[in-house]
Amino acid sequence: MKFATLKNGTRDGQLVFVSRDLKLAKPIPEFAQTMLQLLEQWDELENKLYEAYELFNENPDQNGFDTQKTLAPLPRCYQFVDGSAFLNHGRIMKEAYKIKNEEPEGIPILIQRQSDDFRSGVDDYAFPSTRDLCDFEAEFAVAVSDIPMGSSKDTIKSSIKLVMILNDVSMRGILNREIKMGFGFIQAKTATIFAPVAVTPDELGKAWENEKIALNIEVKRNDQWFGAPNGKEMDYSFSDLISHLVYNRNIKAGTIIGSGTVSNKDAKHTGSACLAEKIALEVIEHGAAKSEFIQYGETIEINVFDKSKKSIFGAIKTKFIPCS
Repeated sequence: MKFATLKNGTRDGQLVFVSRDLKLAKPIPEFAQTMLQLLEQWDELENKLYEAYELFNENPDQNGFDTQKTLAPLPRCYQFVDGSAFLNHGRIMKEAYKIKNEEPEGIPILIQRQSDDFRSGVDDYAFPSTRDLCDFEAEFAVAVSDIPMGSSKDTIKSSIKLVMILNDVSMRGILNREIKMGFGFIQAKTATIFAPVAVTPDELGKAWENEKIALNIEVKRNDQWFGAPNGKEMDYSFSDLISHLVYNRNIKAGTIIGSGTVSNKDAKHTGSACLAEKIALEVIEHGAAKSEFIQYGETIEINVFDKSKKSIFGAIKTKFIPCS
């Protein structure tokens, strides 16, 4: 199934089915008005929901789907936890900047993030100053139903209801300062941007395996190819990340878990999913950075395509602008 949230003047928008080809949409108030409501009731609605979705695709209402009218699929939620599940990204950063920090083997890196202001993938994005060194990070993410503390991997796997892609906007100038303070990120991690459509894992077919996404996440900067690393090199799967979270806590419906920057070992050929990694590779190879961070007026596009070269989630295409 594919879903989106349309703008309707409210904070949580209107939940809709989206056809597999991303051309048509249909409100489903008989199930839920909002994405969060749907996730909270998912298990009791699931069978009828799938039946209704198949009927919609076979006999769709003629309501066109316009990504320009979308909010983030889940415009806000109670918890967003972002990971750093591609260890290659960390290795590159450590090599370039001689970073030494303790990372116990088998323990994923996770950080709690802002969850009350997710942004649409089609709206402009304002930030205060280019001196903050604005960066993008292309990631995969999942949204879950309720998961009790101590749940098994099988329970966790069945609780992953939706897959999304996001741009984890990062202010690298501030991040460096906050890392040295030793108490987590605040100003360095501004509002996160999501692609228009969220999909159930089965929509990914064989690309969804072991709770990882074996698809390229394609990035363009100002319409120029930047990178297309594949999600299959994720060192910690989504079930691994969630298992770590539920060791000593319950997770409530609507929680979003991010993968961290997608990164591949063959980065010279696959490219990168964020500027910081590209710059770090330049430092390793040339001894100095050649690229610069995002300037006002630049556009970043992030997309994922199926085998037929059709967009799965719709594109994130964001123009970065100064605050008014």
